[in-house]
Amino acid sequence: MKWITRERPKIDRIACPWLIKNFVDKEATFIYVPKEQVFEKAKELQAIPYDIPGAEYSHVGDLCTFDYILNKHKLQDPTLLQLATIIRGADTNCMDLAPQCAGLWAISAGLSYLYHDDQEQLIAGMKIYDALYAWAKHVQNEKHTWNPHL
Repeated sequence: MKWITRERPKIDRIACPWLIKNFVDKEATFIYVPKEQVFEKAKELQAIPYDIPGAEYSHVGDLCTFDYILNKHKLQDPTLLQLATIIRGADTNCMDLAPQCAGLWAISAGLSYLYHDDQEQLIAGMKIYDALYAWAKHVQNEKHTWNPHL
């Protein structure tokens, strides 16, 4: 399936493709266009619009699009639910939801600065979410204990 959203992605517009490719539709493709073209191009390309007001797949109340996809597709993996909190905090400027929110925002803003091609940014961003998922699932309790002063 094709998915479409507004250009220059940040938090949710990278996290959602990661979630979709890994847990909903491995063959999904993602298209970025100027925001005023999303719905027109969605019809033309038979793509699902996401993370834009007026789309089914978008923010609902205090929840972001990543949350909507989890709920819509009944994804209840505890690791994904933890990521949802981090992503929601970073995407909605509620940095107090989890300690990782501000870091995720910083990394996302940095990616947007480094990459001017949205598809290249998506590829790089997918690796960030792979790493965040791996941390949450496997090593979040690992502590960095090296101290050069000991």
